[in-house]
Amino acid sequence: MRCMAAFDLEALTTHPLDYRLSGGPVLFWSLEVLQESTEWLSAHGYDVVTLPVSDWGDASRMHDDVSRALNFPSYYGRNLDALNDCMSDVAVGDYGSSPSATGLVLALTGFDRFVRDDRATAHTVLEIVTGQARVAMSFGRRFLFLIQSDDPDITLDPVGAVHVGWNGREWLTVARHP
Repeated sequence: MRCMAAFDLEALTTHPLDYRLSGGPVLFWSLEVLQESTEWLSAHGYDVVTLPVSDWGDASRMHDDVSRALNFPSYYGRNLDALNDCMSDVAVGDYGSSPSATGLVLALTGFDRFVRDDRATAHTVLEIVTGQARVAMSFGRRFLFLIQSDDPDITLDPVGAVHVGWNGREWLTVARHP
């Protein structure tokens, strides 16, 4: 298992993209901005897993897609407690990304539809992944969590008592309403 400092002290002054996107879920409206970000991250050694969630509808499809994309073990229980357990294994690098990768990026697109269809489960997924991304940082592993919404005005409840904010290029409302 490859571990590294979460970020170099130099990042505090240079603010590379991965540093700016760390620390919790970051919202994106434009698929183009998300794609530019994930391409940059991929070019810098991150394993990027992008899941279109707009057709999840409920937890069943979510469990199928996440377990397949992150290589969960066959005994995965397909419930939110099991999701948290397996995401903790992803956080410490047991599976989900290459041991030689700079880190893991989990990008969920069309998240607003999942929120509309099953708000409670969508929020719990945010809580689980965000919590485990923070655990990963404790072990010197980078785990970035990006959320794309087709609704430029979406508001999400705080996750882990932290506001879910927009990325730097789209934090102004006018940037999401061309």
